[in-house]
Amino acid sequence: MTGFNWDFPYPSRRMPVLARNVVATSQPLAAQAGLRMLLRGGNAVDAAIATAAALTVVEPVMNGIGSDAFALIWDGKSLHGLNASGRAPRAWKPERFAGRGHMPTEGWDCVTVPGVVSAWAGLSAKFGKLPFASLFEPAVDYARNGFPVSPVVASQWESQIPRLKDQPGFAQAFARNGRAPRAGELFRFPEQADALAEIAGTRGESFYRGMLAKRIADFSSACGGALDADDLAAHQPDWVEPIGQGYRGYRVHEIPPNGQGITALIALGILEHFDVGGAAVDSVESLHLQIEATKLAFADVYRHVADTGAMEISGSRLLDPGYLKARAQSIRRDRAGHAVAGVPPSGTVYLATADASGMMVSYIQSNYMGFGSGIVVPGTGISMQNRGYGFSLQPGHPNLVGGGKRPFHTIIPAFMTRDGKPVMSFGVMGADMQPQGHVQMAVRLIDYGQNPQAAADAPRWKITLDGALLLEHAIAENVAQGLAQLGHRIVRAAPGSTEFGAAQLIHRLDDAYVAASEPRRDGQAVGF
Repeated sequence: MTGFNWDFPYPSRRMPVLARNVVATSQPLAAQAGLRMLLRGGNAVDAAIATAAALTVVEPVMNGIGSDAFALIWDGKSLHGLNASGRAPRAWKPERFAGRGHMPTEGWDCVTVPGVVSAWAGLSAKFGKLPFASLFEPAVDYARNGFPVSPVVASQWESQIPRLKDQPGFAQAFARNGRAPRAGELFRFPEQADALAEIAGTRGESFYRGMLAKRIADFSSACGGALDADDLAAHQPDWVEPIGQGYRGYRVHEIPPNGQGITALIALGILEHFDVGGAAVDSVESLHLQIEATKLAFADVYRHVADTGAMEISGSRLLDPGYLKARAQSIRRDRAGHAVAGVPPSGTVYLATADASGMMVSYIQSNYMGFGSGIVVPGTGISMQNRGYGFSLQPGHPNLVGGGKRPFHTIIPAFMTRDGKPVMSFGVMGADMQPQGHVQMAVRLIDYGQNPQAAADAPRWKITLDGALLLEHAIAENVAQGLAQLGHRIVRAAPGSTEFGAAQLIHRLDDAYVAASEPRRDGQAVGF
């Protein structure tokens, strides 16, 4: 029936949900919004859209109506990919950012065209069963009548106030009375309810070419931003062919660049050359191999991945079997290496849904950093992402900022198949933690036979942008010492650290699913 065991070896606040129709995400009210669509006779795509719309209300730190989105959809026969990330304003040229060491993280000069509304409309048009407007009923209700703020969201919200309180529109929307709402406090946002209702009634058209588009463009102009009505009107999401990498009889699928999902595929392609499962789970040897493979993958991705139209080396070349074998041969079991890019041959929310018909969805949307740019369009509740920060300012780099380009993107949904049949929709939200989390989930499921909830509960590691190895508090001290002796620069995370992302997983059984939700967040898996 399954390739995993039902042991639960790690401390957790969760047990998996087994049912024929399931939703898993990081906030309970949003999960239940999706479940309501399934109970109405909707499918997994309907549930995903309702969950995603509700998440913009009940988990506003991590995502909003001004987010970007990506999705992988198993329609019962084949896998489809959707890239709904937005492009830079046409007026952006490198000269606009002269004198900076990196792209800004706040204000209009980090805002690219938001794509999430186009994702909702595109998914519904291609796969949905229920009327589009009905999918927004839970989100509109939560915004108009209020919802009690959950504990983790309240903590995340409070942490962002000092950074963003002076950004245009932010304080009036999310720091009323000079503070964030506290856990359990009812929060109402009727202006966001109105915007969601407008999106529902126009199938998203208002956001790109109607009343909401005008309000966004006018506010950008008033604040000196470059984003204008023509940039919004030109946006279209792209249906794309997912990319994949075999791993011990399974195949892991990701959205192709401009996203970083290929990082996980490169790392798994390197790990394919090692008997990872021959080492004890959570051991020094096992973690060292995973970490070294992921370091090599990141080195390649940070050097080569960008908007596909600007990449000098294709994704297929980065996944070339001979190249991956050569990269594997560079790993030393007795020493941590310094990863450099090779030259191959010529704050986010995540949700997963599945229904009894066999449809499965892996979906992610994000503002990037907490509340994104901090910009909130007055009277709409539309918080604008800061995905422009993903561009490079290095001359000659394929990811150099430019008008009409998509930036390097961190948010990535994942999917797993075996022999052409669906196995699991999964994701681990959290910036550069995401591909690292995908590798760790795949290794735990495939190499060690852990069930999805155990894989989500397990302690995690993270390679930081400055090359340190961040270890979760629950990783054994002797393992941390062993990794340090191999040359890894160890940093111990404090208990309760949010650095390690948030996983949601739905695994196919013979006649149902097992859904697991991240124990480090407020969320839950639900089903019937």
